[in-house]
Amino acid sequence: MSVTKTMNNRVAMQSSDEVNRHIRHETDENIKFYSQHPELIPGRLQELEEEWDIERTLETNASTLTLVGILLSLLVDKRFLLLPGLVAGFLLQHGLQGWCPPLPFFRQQGIRTKEEIMRERNLLKAIQGDFDDLCVNTEASPEERVNQAFRAFNE
Repeated sequence: MSVTKTMNNRVAMQSSDEVNRHIRHETDENIKFYSQHPELIPGRLQELEEEWDIERTLETNASTLTLVGILLSLLVDKRFLLLPGLVAGFLLQHGLQGWCPPLPFFRQQGIRTKEEIMRERNLLKAIQGDFDDLCVNTEASPEERVNQAFRAFNE
């Protein structure tokens, strides 16, 4: 596996196989549904553009807890400064290892990586014909287009 691919998959590599399978299954079910309802694909693509990935979720969570800790240390007790320190340590750990204590919780909630979101987005775009110039058989049935898209993006 290349270094770039390893770096892009750090979160998935640190997530349980069960969670990764569940997230992939949900994505595959979405693809199957939208391949049968292609008129809904533009709306789904818009939803995917707005979906928060795991990095954004962790960063927002960390900054919120940091601000709360600072505020509580000013208004209640200086010991609340431990909270921003702890959160900073978690964020550093995530940056270095791709894992931190909140990660399993968010992954179990179905929060996906940017790459997992992009996989669904690219599969949907392939189904609606955005990559037809890359396909050998542009006359394929919708079912075969789904199969072609799965093969292309799962390699």
